[in-house]
Amino acid sequence: MAEAKFVVDDNAAALGVFGERDEHLRAIARELGVSIVPRGNTLAISGDAPAVDKALRVLRDLTELARRRPYLTSQEVRYALRLATHGNGARLSDIQKEAVVLTARGRPVTPRTLGQKLYVDAMQRHSLVFAIGPAGTGKTYLAVAVAVSALKERVVSRIVLCRPAVEAGERLGFLPGDLQEKVDPYLRPLYDALYDIVGAETYQRHVERGVIEVAPLAYMRGRTLEDAFVILDEAQNTTPEQMKMFLTRMGLRSRMVVTGDLTQIDLPPGQVSGLAHARMVLAETGIPFIELSDADVVRHELVQTIVRAYERDEQRRAQARNGQRAEAAGDDRHVQEN
Repeated sequence: MAEAKFVVDDNAAALGVFGERDEHLRAIARELGVSIVPRGNTLAISGDAPAVDKALRVLRDLTELARRRPYLTSQEVRYALRLATHGNGARLSDIQKEAVVLTARGRPVTPRTLGQKLYVDAMQRHSLVFAIGPAGTGKTYLAVAVAVSALKERVVSRIVLCRPAVEAGERLGFLPGDLQEKVDPYLRPLYDALYDIVGAETYQRHVERGVIEVAPLAYMRGRTLEDAFVILDEAQNTTPEQMKMFLTRMGLRSRMVVTGDLTQIDLPPGQVSGLAHARMVLAETGIPFIELSDADVVRHELVQTIVRAYERDEQRRAQARNGQRAEAAGDDRHVQEN
């Protein structure tokens, strides 16, 4: 049995670390199997020595983070615990240390997970980056944030964002309005990210000046995009031909980010996803493919639960299909032998 004391010498930080009614402390104690007893701003920790050491690492990490931003979420506490166990020395306070950009309301946009930090670092270092992962992992939002940062720092002179206008259960022709009004619903997530980061008024000014362009993927054909930060969102819904067309639009002094979720392909049955095809074709080129997982989900905690449930269901279906194929192969051998 080991014992240790930990003091949070900042009252505001202590509120963030402890959580409402000490809920964060209870979560840490429950996860690590230790006892944490608060006495003022001092915590008495007891339990097995390795578990106490992990608890101290988590508390130091959360305290440093809380000094910069007193309100901590239960999701952040769980992720700090995950890093203490599987993070190879990574700390949440380091991951969230540097802001990519400030939003229109002055809120810093930072990576929230180790996967997101690797993603941001890759976008800042490389001319072309692919990001593949489930919903809620910040693929689109972080790409827009890095693009706005590059625009502000004059690394590029404009931002181009596009999506394939693929129908997901609803016919495009049945939607009201002209062509632009028909495709706007498909581009809405890009608008939302831009409005949050640069503000609606600044966005409109940039659009009028040609500094920001949001358009369907089909509008990219025949163009050369120079001195631009170009984002292709929902790339799992491209065909291999469309993906090749998009990637070959890159001009001088340009950067490209391609994002998608291979579990949400809305293409017709039998049609190969351009994103899956690109991952195979470009595997040995050195172009970074960042694989985000359910551990990088930063939306409501239920999103992480939903993603994991669907992954388990897909694994069960794959096992069932493999079993059926093996059974069919065995029947064929039996017929041939007879």
